[in-house]
Amino acid sequence: MEAINDFVSAVNGFVWGPVMLVLLFGTHVYLTVRTKFIQKHTFKAIKLSVTPDTDAEGDVSGFGALTTALAATIGTGNIVGVATAVALGGPGAIMWCWLTGLFGIATKYGEALLAIKYRVKDKTGAMVGGPMYALERGLGQKWLGVIFAAFAGIACFGIGNMTQANSISTMVRDNFGVPQWMTGVALMICTALVILGGVKSIAKCCEKLVPLMAGLYILGCVIILFINAPLLGAGLKLIVSSAFTPTAAGGGFVGATVMMAIRFGIARGLFTNESGLGSAPIAAAAAMTKNPVRQALIAMTGVFWDTIIVCALTGMVLVTSILKSPDQLAGLDGGALTSAAFNHIPVVGPIVLTIGLITFAWSTILGWSYYGERAWVYLVGTKCIKPFRFVWVIVVFVGSIMSLTLVWNIADTLNAMMAFPNLIALLGLSGVIVSETKKYLWNDELESWSTDEIPVLDK
Repeated sequence: MEAINDFVSAVNGFVWGPVMLVLLFGTHVYLTVRTKFIQKHTFKAIKLSVTPDTDAEGDVSGFGALTTALAATIGTGNIVGVATAVALGGPGAIMWCWLTGLFGIATKYGEALLAIKYRVKDKTGAMVGGPMYALERGLGQKWLGVIFAAFAGIACFGIGNMTQANSISTMVRDNFGVPQWMTGVALMICTALVILGGVKSIAKCCEKLVPLMAGLYILGCVIILFINAPLLGAGLKLIVSSAFTPTAAGGGFVGATVMMAIRFGIARGLFTNESGLGSAPIAAAAAMTKNPVRQALIAMTGVFWDTIIVCALTGMVLVTSILKSPDQLAGLDGGALTSAAFNHIPVVGPIVLTIGLITFAWSTILGWSYYGERAWVYLVGTKCIKPFRFVWVIVVFVGSIMSLTLVWNIADTLNAMMAFPNLIALLGLSGVIVSETKKYLWNDELESWSTDEIPVLDK
């Protein structure tokens, strides 16, 4: 078993290595240029996200689709992943993580636009879309759509289910002494109550859960930054300077080269916001929207909230806390480093962090259940929906009680493999992204209705 895990770890290191990072970040920059820096419309997009478009076709509101995607995206990576980036790549990794999010907004926009442009209805009348349909209907490459759906359909059980459930049960055991199997049962029941109702039930839950959990965590970060206020300037200066110059060991930080800062910053940024992986557009395709551009703008705000805000706040909390207490935080990594930083808020800090980690992980389970379901619907049709939901709930319990090092590595590898066919769709259909953007956004026609006919599948 150890040999298998070592092999999978080596493969995982390759697929998440320099080639993937350059390809993803390069796509971010390319689409930013082609869309004439779509990021400048972020605040207009935020306003659209809370503006109902109920007369349009779709299964959930634009805000519901956004929060469903955010539920899957805002996870433990925003907390633990950022801490790992700082520990391995130094404070400069935060700058590269932030830049990845800034440019990744354009990729998320493009993904969502294509998902809605090429979405279809299944035989139950539900909207379905995502990279698999863009590849099939847009590029005429169904085999690539099948590959994407297969990777997503398998990866979802690991990275979107078992690993998240295990992190929750382990955390509850360590903090409250509750046996993992008991947490597993409770988690299984709560998950079943939400996902058995389909995307409408998931979106309804996420509309309430995501703002609450993110708001609570952001409040905790703001309080810590207020406590560390005298160090804000020094922390920000260190983050920016370390992104472009080597960091010497000392002051609670390990030594790090510029390449280490770039590598770990970009890798963690991509992992937290999932821009380019092709997962979030599956949720965007279910949205009620007049035209593809309108919902694409809403979808891209997910990266703004996830990376530009949450990850940036986490990074500032970690760096200023290390500067304040270098002896206490030196050598810590991942969750241990974040926990130590939140201990700056007496009594309440650890509770806020624990609640944040639990809700972040559970929301990921909800969001990824929809991604996985839509992937299997593409592969075998709507007959899989009820069996998939039943299996998903059971796997939540299994994940809560077993060791998952190998599962995590396999799922992480498959998650990365999803990106390759999705990037082919983005680059191959970049002309469509530009033409649709010109039609509705640059010509100031965001309230115009799309004339595209939505096909109905027979499976």
